[in-house]
Amino acid sequence: MSDTPPESPESPADFDAMTRDIAEVPAVEVIVTVAVNLMSAAAVKLGLTEEGDKYKDLDEARKLVSALAGLLDASATEISSFHAAPLRDGLKSLQLAFREASLVPDEPGQGPGEKYTGPVYGK
Repeated sequence: MSDTPPESPESPADFDAMTRDIAEVPAVEVIVTVAVNLMSAAAVKLGLTEEGDKYKDLDEARKLVSALAGLLDASATEISSFHAAPLRDGLKSLQLAFREASLVPDEPGQGPGEKYTGPVYGK
């Protein structure tokens, strides 16, 4: 048995080790990870998962899609097209899904994230 007491939830973790870990992660990986998390959360809020409408919330989806569009717009010159292209495709799919899910569709250019991407039209 160890003489070291287990860390309690309130005790600080080894923040030096965590800081070193995050310091070793390239910025592109952080940006892509955040973008994928935003895409996943937006898909859930759009009802595109197996649970369907259980978690559907278009107001929340709008915020997530807009945040994703802003992140991609701001980081476009920082990440390669290798990373950016599939993220932009995913964003467009989410924007189209939002338009289809809305009872009263936004005017072209007024949908979530469209101030960053421009109007999104059907396929």
